[in-house]
Amino acid sequence: MAVNNERAGSTPLIERRSIDYIPEAERHGRLFSQFTLWMGANLQITAIVTGALAVVLGGDVFWSLIGLLIGQLLGGGVMALHAAQGPKLGLPQMISSRVQFGIYGAAIPIVLVCLMYLGFTATGTVLSGQALGQLFGVSDSVGILIFASVIVLVTVLGYRVIHWIGRVASVIGVIAFVFLFWRLMSQTDVGALLQIRHFSWSSFLLAVSLAASWQIAFGPYVADYSRYLPSATSSVKTFFAAGAGSVIGAQVAMILGVFAAASANGQFAGHEVAYIVGLGGTGATAALLYFSIAFGKVTISTLNSYGSFMCIATIISGFKGHLTVTRMQRLVFVLFIVGAATLIALLGQHSFLGAFKSFILFLLAFFTPWSAINLVDYYCITRERYDVPALADPNGCYGRWNLLGISVYVFGVLVQLPFISTKFYTGPLVAALGDVDISWIIGLVLPAAVYYLCAKKWHSTVPDRLILPVEQNSTQQAKTSGAGRAAAQA
Repeated sequence: MAVNNERAGSTPLIERRSIDYIPEAERHGRLFSQFTLWMGANLQITAIVTGALAVVLGGDVFWSLIGLLIGQLLGGGVMALHAAQGPKLGLPQMISSRVQFGIYGAAIPIVLVCLMYLGFTATGTVLSGQALGQLFGVSDSVGILIFASVIVLVTVLGYRVIHWIGRVASVIGVIAFVFLFWRLMSQTDVGALLQIRHFSWSSFLLAVSLAASWQIAFGPYVADYSRYLPSATSSVKTFFAAGAGSVIGAQVAMILGVFAAASANGQFAGHEVAYIVGLGGTGATAALLYFSIAFGKVTISTLNSYGSFMCIATIISGFKGHLTVTRMQRLVFVLFIVGAATLIALLGQHSFLGAFKSFILFLLAFFTPWSAINLVDYYCITRERYDVPALADPNGCYGRWNLLGISVYVFGVLVQLPFISTKFYTGPLVAALGDVDISWIIGLVLPAAVYYLCAKKWHSTVPDRLILPVEQNSTQQAKTSGAGRAAAQA
């Protein structure tokens, strides 16, 4: 513990690394920070709205809560398995996809991940803009611009500041949610809401899908925030720290959303932030709640922007070789990412709720196959035995394009199409299944099975052990130590 504190104390405020491997000497942090980061990332207004959708779109309170919990556990398990990779590899999540897709081929899912980050950042910015607009007495558009400026600052500062904000957001979020729950219980007959039960598979699986997609969407970047932990950190403990924080935070927020939407008598949709704050009161209390909403969105929006920066750097480095990102380059990347998300937010702020539902459900078609392939390869095929230096070499053992991984990924996306039900696209088998969208289940199970069977037979050479980069400091110390011993013997 003393070593970790010493390392943390010597870590600069502005992160100097980007997609680089994190040497052991620079590892720091504690498992509890994973819990607080992901709890803070989930105790926020967008999670409330996501839970509310289960009721707004036809579900009852009781079965929506059950469905959301099942989805949290299923999706949270996928998310936490990705988190456990961070300390072992010391790399951002999407870099490791080069093992399954090739150095160039990994750009295919990464581009889609970047689109996901833009969408989530934009939708979160809409809600934060509403909160800041109410707090400062300005328009929602001005609130969006204020929030975007804060996100740029925090993202540029990087890893250490993001974790610090996550801890603060957890505390503020817990206080705000306890207060809102107390106010809701005092104004609403929750018992009566729970007794109104009308089960339908379509509404129930919609709730499961909403929560599962929420959790799975963290998979492409969750390891970015665990990669600084010492490599000796238990994978099981990392799994539970990140997974528990995310599942508990999201489920609490979504429960509040379900109860709020069920008691709103149609007043929730279109006025999400104002309605939630109205539960708590007016005046100074409302101002504090608007602040807590905006601050809660800082954590997750920063994660999305930071993850986007990592993805862009990963794509460029794949085609141009190892990339060391300067602080100025980081600023340019972040300004581009947040600027694009802000533009989307400004243009789409008045049609938020329906577009958001379609967006997060449609995402599953692209990220469940990626998660399935990455997790099966890491835990069942290579079993953590990666050649980390080769991940930066197009001529190395992973090659430029891995046709096996790419083919299974394309299959995983296509096989879901008959089962998808969104405003963007509805598959031909959806009606026969009672309008139930089961595409995400298909997208997890079938690609995982196909990749496992094919990779067991045709996988490229797997190292005998995990091969890490030679750490410059360790090498230099060894040379110095050897020279000292030679001098002493002389």
